[in-house]
Amino acid sequence: MRAVPSLDTPRLRLRQFAEADFDDYAALCADAEVMRYVSDQGPLSREDAWRQLAMLAGHWSLRGYGMWAVEELGSGAFVGRVGLHCPEGWPEPKLAWALARRYWGRGYAFEAATAALHIAFDTLGWSRAISLIAPPNLRSIRLAERLGEHFERNLVVRSYEVSLYAVERSD
Repeated sequence: MRAVPSLDTPRLRLRQFAEADFDDYAALCADAEVMRYVSDQGPLSREDAWRQLAMLAGHWSLRGYGMWAVEELGSGAFVGRVGLHCPEGWPEPKLAWALARRYWGRGYAFEAATAALHIAFDTLGWSRAISLIAPPNLRSIRLAERLGEHFERNLVVRSYEVSLYAVERSD
């Protein structure tokens, strides 16, 4: 398996997922409010959260990039996941995020997504990154726009309508 680089921002550490993250990750995936726009399936069972976590870990081996576990630097508390993702059937590699509700509104998603975007452009050499966002998810749309992403079009991915936002490296 490829080594997953750790990234530190002023308040956060983006690091490889560990088995010790599972209870927190399962709680994040079970939260209906968090998963309302993240999954076309809604909240996930513990078993499905485990399968998703295993897929996220394996994505690093197959693609050479992926999602990081995000933790607060000061407390070590699990905040959520942020990173780069492109499973089979996706239109392009994407930047994605999902944070536990108690961490919403602190600027953590912007801070972590900015670090991930720098990896996409500066290390991986991507010419652009996209985010696939459910049209009613105004919080994520605002975040995408803060990151420099612009609305391009609506499309259907896995029978789920999403809006494609994109940012070019040159932006």
